Amino acid sequence: MSPTVSIIVPVYNAERTIRRCIDSILNQEYADFELLLVDDGSADHSGSVCDEYASQDSRVRVFHKANSGVSSSRNLALDHARGEYLQFLDSDDWITPDATRSLVRAMEAQPCDMVISDFYRVVGERVCQKGDIDEDGVMTREEFAAHMMEAPADFYYGVLWNKLYRRSIVEAHHLRMDPEISWCEDFMFNLEYIRHAQLFRAIQIPIYYYVKTKGSLASQSLTISQTVKMKLTVFEYYHRFFKTVLDEEEYERCRLKVYRFLVDAAGDGSVPPAGLSNSRKLGDERMQVCPHVLQGEGVLYDAFRERKLLDRYLETAALKNDLALSDARLLLALWELNFQPTRQEAADFANLPRSAFSLSLKKLTGRGLLKVTDVRRGKEQLRRMDIFFAEAAKPVLADLQMARQDYEAARLASLLPEELAQHSLLSEKIQAHIRDILQ
Repeated sequence: MSPTVSIIVPVYNAERTIRRCIDSILNQEYADFELLLVDDGSADHSGSVCDEYASQDSRVRVFHKANSGVSSSRNLALDHARGEYLQFLDSDDWITPDATRSLVRAMEAQPCDMVISDFYRVVGERVCQKGDIDEDGVMTREEFAAHMMEAPADFYYGVLWNKLYRRSIVEAHHLRMDPEISWCEDFMFNLEYIRHAQLFRAIQIPIYYYVKTKGSLASQSLTISQTVKMKLTVFEYYHRFFKTVLDEEEYERCRLKVYRFLVDAAGDGSVPPAGLSNSRKLGDERMQVCPHVLQGEGVLYDAFRERKLLDRYLETAALKNDLALSDARLLLALWELNFQPTRQEAADFANLPRSAFSLSLKKLTGRGLLKVTDVRRGKEQLRRMDIFFAEAAKPVLADLQMARQDYEAARLASLLPEELAQHSLLSEKIQAHIRDILQ
């Protein structure tokens, strides 16, 4: 049976980073994939490292060939790929545990032909998030091209590794990388793919860690005439693309933006280093768990691990919807309450100090996700919260509920069907007993 996703990684002299890259793929929460590693004639131990992984995991397939460049390596992998979707990585980089799952879900929740995601730019021990499209939902080719025109030489659009592709489109139109081009070759492939695709979707979840510093054309021992020729070839691809997707009147109106590509591309498509204004220390961008706590024993350790596991899945939903993790947790808690609580009861249920609860509630109401009115019931002296969830909260709550389902599935993943039935029965008995004690 063919896998859903083919993940392609060209490898050349990457023995210092390839294990980190492969481990991040094999540790994905989404497991229905094949990993195609193409050793491009490495002079170090990269090839043997790839073979080692292939001997340990049947999802890994390794191809060895003489050195001929990254484009030919990707083309070889495309010739052997069997998945419905295509995902790419560079061997210097790595992905978050929810990367493949997030891409596939976005592709299938609202069927489209390409998903593009935010990514992390890593410089030393600093990291910053990069993304250009804020809107959710499916876009037409013209709408996607309009976004791309605003930042024509941006890595966000040009590279392969923050996207998911349909292999059927690639094969139907015989799309491959151009081995003769060593500058913006990813972008040229993308332009050809976009010409044949219809629907696109952006997700605001950073799933990729980009650390590789691309070499400039000057560092590739090319003559000035070769460099100029190559850049003109790339620009002709770009020019032809917009003449295809825009009607004549629209193209004339946007001609200056199209030609701005030549100016923006003068820096060889380099990604600027993480700025001090929006960067953070590498490791602080996602939730971390102390390894000593993971190994600890006792009721508090158990409760901590359960909470952190739920937070791991809630975090993806929070990132997608531009929420702090604590705000996402509170929104889900308020949704699950089946009575009108006092503010103290709601804070207690959400496991938040009263001050943090008030701040988070203020942010949620400020976002227009919910409205809260304090009311008295009958002769009660206490004021209770009357919570109204706005229309804008529906897609956020859907993401949070899916995160909760992922949490339950992960927590019980190792149980057999008969064990699941027994677990459910025992859990009901335990919870009933706890309720009796606390009443």
